[in-house]
Amino acid sequence: MREEVRRMKRVAPRIAASEEAQRNRILERIAAGLEEHAEEIFAENRKDLAAAEENQVTPAVRKRLKFDRDKLEDVKKGIRLLVSLPDPIHRVTLARELDQGLVLKRETCPIGVIGVIFEARPDALVQISTLCIKSGNCAVLKGGKETANTNRILFRIIHDAAVAEGFPEYCLLQAEQHNEIDELLECDDCVDLLIPRGSNAFVRYIMDHTRIPVMGHADGICHIYVDRDADQEKAVPIIVDAKTQYTAACNAVETLLIHRDLAPVFLPRLADRLRKEGVRLCGTKEVTDLVGGETIEDTDFREYLDLVVSVKIVGSVDEAIDHINRYGSHHTDCILTENQKTAEYFMDMVDSAGVYQNCSTRFADGYRYGFGAEVGISTGKLHARGPVGLDGLVTYKYKLYGQGQIVADYASGKKEFHFRDLNL
Repeated sequence: MREEVRRMKRVAPRIAASEEAQRNRILERIAAGLEEHAEEIFAENRKDLAAAEENQVTPAVRKRLKFDRDKLEDVKKGIRLLVSLPDPIHRVTLARELDQGLVLKRETCPIGVIGVIFEARPDALVQISTLCIKSGNCAVLKGGKETANTNRILFRIIHDAAVAEGFPEYCLLQAEQHNEIDELLECDDCVDLLIPRGSNAFVRYIMDHTRIPVMGHADGICHIYVDRDADQEKAVPIIVDAKTQYTAACNAVETLLIHRDLAPVFLPRLADRLRKEGVRLCGTKEVTDLVGGETIEDTDFREYLDLVVSVKIVGSVDEAIDHINRYGSHHTDCILTENQKTAEYFMDMVDSAGVYQNCSTRFADGYRYGFGAEVGISTGKLHARGPVGLDGLVTYKYKLYGQGQIVADYASGKKEFHFRDLNL
């Protein structure tokens, strides 16, 4: 692993200097290759699904494994959107004349070599690799063992497309063995960034066992706060969508906070609708008394990734904010209210990567943000936050253009800086 990553590090500058037209041709070839080999991909995916069933993989994970015609069409749409997006590298974001004939420019550039260790989702492999190609990065990809067959054929199609359009052999690397993760974690001299996608325990393990910078999130404990001024007709379908549209996703709602003034009328109505969708409610005795029926008395506010949701009754927007900031994972949180002043206060005070008003938390996604795809979602605050698309995969460098200037002249007072910003 170390030797292969070192080779990747050596070719990274060639990828970084590539033209946008070449990178777009690779993406177009990938989309065509996925369609051309669709039946082979589906056949390999059926092997993974059968193995998952035999190994009694949890339903939440099995749902992520499936790669069918719908998933294929989704990733192709994402690739087409990536092609249409402007080049994220070689963009000048600052141009300043320090003195006559001495010009400073700040220009975006790829991060370099990125290691992505992701959960058992075949579409994630396509999204991550295409984002890295468009942004001029090299990528080491390690997917979950549950989708080994699907990942293998997808990687082959993507890698072959990149090489066919002139990228070097080591532009992409697939790691398939579990022990290769620990080897990758030791490559701090040649890997610039790690992006782990998986369970809290897994992400913590990565962070604790490497000196490589790590970007990502551990949990997806998303909240919806139903304010006293919420429109109940809007609120019910929003909550149902956020919980049931795709329960295994990190942006599915896991905790509902209901204002006490609204709870006696709204909560029984909501509980009835959620139960019809197969959702079980967890809450305190106060919640149980209001909704009746089958309710689990539980105050363990956590990520379920299942048809289960925690419910808490709160007395104010401030109590809701305090709960979210204390128990949440700073992923995506939402307020349902028609009071714009309350909404703005909530959105300013909640310390999360995504804060919403009157819409499903399931919108927290790179494709739905118009990024083409996402390499992951970051709950950190340095470099990138929220769904990480092309902009999160570039950094910048400073370029200084001179005509023989030396610092001694400025230190002695012989010359002076006059700092004049230039048009970009």
